[in-house]
Amino acid sequence: MKIGEAASASGVSERMIRHYEKIGLIAPAARRDSGYRDYDQPDVHRLRFIGRARDLGFPIEEIRTLLGLWQDRARSSADVKCLALARAAELRKKVRELDAMRRSLERLAAECHGDSHPDCPILDDLEGSEDVNPSELAEPGTRLEVERAG
Repeated sequence: MKIGEAASASGVSERMIRHYEKIGLIAPAARRDSGYRDYDQPDVHRLRFIGRARDLGFPIEEIRTLLGLWQDRARSSADVKCLALARAAELRKKVRELDAMRRSLERLAAECHGDSHPDCPILDDLEGSEDVNPSELAEPGTRLEVERAG
Protein backbone atom coordinates (compact mmCIF):
# COMPACT_ATOMS: atom_id res chain seq x y z
CA MET A 1 0.00 0.00 0.00
CA LYS A 2 1.09 3.58 -0.64
CA ILE A 3 2.07 5.94 2.15
CA GLY A 4 -1.37 7.61 2.22
CA GLU A 5 -3.05 4.27 2.70
CA ALA A 6 -0.55 3.29 5.40
CA ALA A 7 -1.20 6.62 7.12
CA SER A 8 -4.96 6.06 7.06
CA ALA A 9 -4.64 2.47 8.25
CA SER A 10 -2.23 3.29 11.07
CA GLY A 11 -3.44 6.71 12.21
CA VAL A 12 0.06 8.14 11.71
CA SER A 13 0.45 11.04 9.30
CA GLU A 14 2.45 10.70 6.10
CA ARG A 15 4.83 13.36 7.37
CA MET A 16 5.49 11.39 10.57
CA ILE A 17 5.91 8.13 8.67
CA ARG A 18 8.64 9.78 6.58
CA HIS A 19 10.21 11.17 9.77
CA TYR A 20 10.18 7.77 11.47
CA GLU A 21 11.89 6.30 8.42
CA LYS A 22 14.48 9.07 8.42
CA ILE A 23 15.40 8.54 12.09
CA GLY A 24 15.38 4.76 11.78
CA LEU A 25 12.35 4.07 13.96
CA ILE A 26 10.91 2.10 11.06
CA ALA A 27 12.78 0.54 8.20
CA PRO A 28 12.65 2.43 4.90
CA ALA A 29 9.73 1.17 2.88
CA ALA A 30 10.30 -0.86 -0.22
CA ARG A 31 9.88 1.15 -3.40
CA ARG A 32 7.66 0.28 -6.30
CA ASP A 33 8.93 0.63 -9.86
CA SER A 34 7.05 3.93 -9.93
CA GLY A 35 9.12 5.15 -6.95
CA TYR A 36 6.22 5.13 -4.50
CA ARG A 37 6.84 3.75 -1.04
CA ASP A 38 5.20 0.37 -0.55
CA TYR A 39 4.02 -0.61 2.94
CA ASP A 40 2.65 -3.93 4.13
CA GLN A 41 0.59 -5.02 7.15
CA PRO A 42 3.59 -5.50 9.47
CA ASP A 43 4.64 -1.90 8.67
CA VAL A 44 1.14 -0.65 9.53
CA HIS A 45 1.16 -2.72 12.74
CA ARG A 46 4.50 -1.16 13.75
CA LEU A 47 3.21 2.32 12.92
CA ARG A 48 0.14 1.74 15.10
CA PHE A 49 2.43 0.66 17.93
CA ILE A 50 4.50 3.83 17.52
CA GLY A 51 1.40 6.01 17.29
CA ARG A 52 -0.08 4.55 20.45
CA ALA A 53 3.23 4.95 22.30
CA ARG A 54 3.34 8.61 21.21
CA ASP A 55 -0.26 9.05 22.37
CA LEU A 56 0.83 7.79 25.80
CA GLY A 57 3.61 10.37 25.93
CA PHE A 58 6.65 8.22 25.26
CA PRO A 59 9.53 10.12 23.65
CA ILE A 60 11.21 8.72 20.54
CA GLU A 61 14.15 7.08 22.32
CA GLU A 62 11.85 5.28 24.74
CA ILE A 63 9.70 4.17 21.80
CA ARG A 64 12.85 2.79 20.22
CA THR A 65 13.46 0.81 23.43
CA LEU A 66 9.83 -0.35 23.55
CA LEU A 67 10.01 -1.51 19.94
CA GLY A 68 13.09 -3.54 20.80
CA LEU A 69 11.33 -5.08 23.78
CA TRP A 70 8.20 -5.72 21.70
CA GLN A 71 10.23 -7.67 19.16
CA ASP A 72 12.24 -9.55 21.79
CA ARG A 73 10.17 -12.56 22.80
CA ALA A 74 12.75 -13.32 25.55
CA ARG A 75 12.12 -9.92 27.15
CA SER A 76 11.19 -9.41 30.75
CA SER A 77 7.86 -7.69 31.24
CA ALA A 78 9.48 -6.01 34.26
CA ASP A 79 11.54 -3.91 31.82
CA VAL A 80 8.40 -2.76 30.03
CA LYS A 81 6.62 -2.05 33.30
CA CYS A 82 9.58 0.01 34.52
CA LEU A 83 9.43 2.20 31.39
CA ALA A 84 5.67 2.65 31.73
CA LEU A 85 5.88 3.60 35.41
CA ALA A 86 8.71 6.05 34.74
CA ARG A 87 6.67 7.69 31.97
CA ALA A 88 3.63 7.85 34.28
CA ALA A 89 5.75 9.56 36.94
CA GLU A 90 6.99 12.11 34.39
CA LEU A 91 3.42 12.78 33.29
CA ARG A 92 2.32 13.17 36.90
CA LYS A 93 5.08 15.74 37.41
CA LYS A 94 4.06 17.57 34.24
CA VAL A 95 0.41 17.62 35.36
CA ARG A 96 1.46 19.22 38.68
CA GLU A 97 3.53 21.82 36.82
CA LEU A 98 0.71 22.61 34.39
CA ASP A 99 -1.78 22.84 37.23
CA ALA A 100 0.50 25.29 39.08
CA MET A 101 0.78 27.41 35.91
CA ARG A 102 -3.01 27.37 35.48
CA ARG A 103 -3.57 28.44 39.09
CA SER A 104 -1.03 31.26 38.72
CA LEU A 105 -2.69 32.53 35.56
CA GLU A 106 -6.14 32.36 37.13
CA ARG A 107 -4.89 34.25 40.21
CA LEU A 108 -3.25 36.92 38.05
CA ALA A 109 -6.36 37.26 35.90
CA ALA A 110 -8.51 37.62 39.03
CA GLU A 111 -6.22 40.42 40.24
CA CYS A 112 -6.44 42.25 36.91
CA HIS A 113 -9.27 44.78 36.59
CA GLY A 114 -9.47 44.20 32.84
CA ASP A 115 -10.51 47.78 32.21
CA SER A 116 -9.16 50.66 30.16
CA HIS A 117 -6.45 51.55 32.71
CA PRO A 118 -2.85 50.53 31.98
CA ASP A 119 -2.15 48.92 35.37
CA CYS A 120 -1.92 45.18 34.88
CA PRO A 121 -0.74 42.69 37.50
CA ILE A 122 -0.32 40.07 34.77
CA LEU A 123 2.28 42.15 32.95
CA ASP A 124 3.86 43.16 36.26
CA ASP A 125 4.28 39.49 37.14
CA LEU A 126 5.72 38.64 33.72
CA GLU A 127 8.14 41.51 34.05
CA GLY A 128 9.34 40.17 37.37
CA SER A 129 10.03 43.60 38.82
CA GLU A 130 7.66 46.36 39.73
CA ASP A 131 10.53 48.90 39.95
CA VAL A 132 11.26 49.11 36.22
CA ASN A 133 9.38 51.37 33.83
CA PRO A 134 8.69 49.34 30.63
CA SER A 135 9.42 52.37 28.44
CA GLU A 136 12.99 52.33 29.81
CA LEU A 137 13.41 48.84 28.34
CA ALA A 138 12.43 49.84 24.81
CA GLU A 139 14.93 49.26 22.06
CA PRO A 140 15.94 52.38 20.15
CA GLY A 141 13.72 52.85 17.11
CA THR A 142 10.86 50.67 18.38
CA ARG A 143 7.32 51.96 18.63
CA LEU A 144 7.59 52.20 22.42
CA GLU A 145 10.83 54.16 22.12
CA VAL A 146 9.28 56.50 19.52
CA GLU A 147 6.19 57.04 21.70
CA ARG A 148 8.41 57.78 24.71
CA ALA A 149 10.49 60.28 22.74
CA GLY A 150 7.43 61.86 21.06
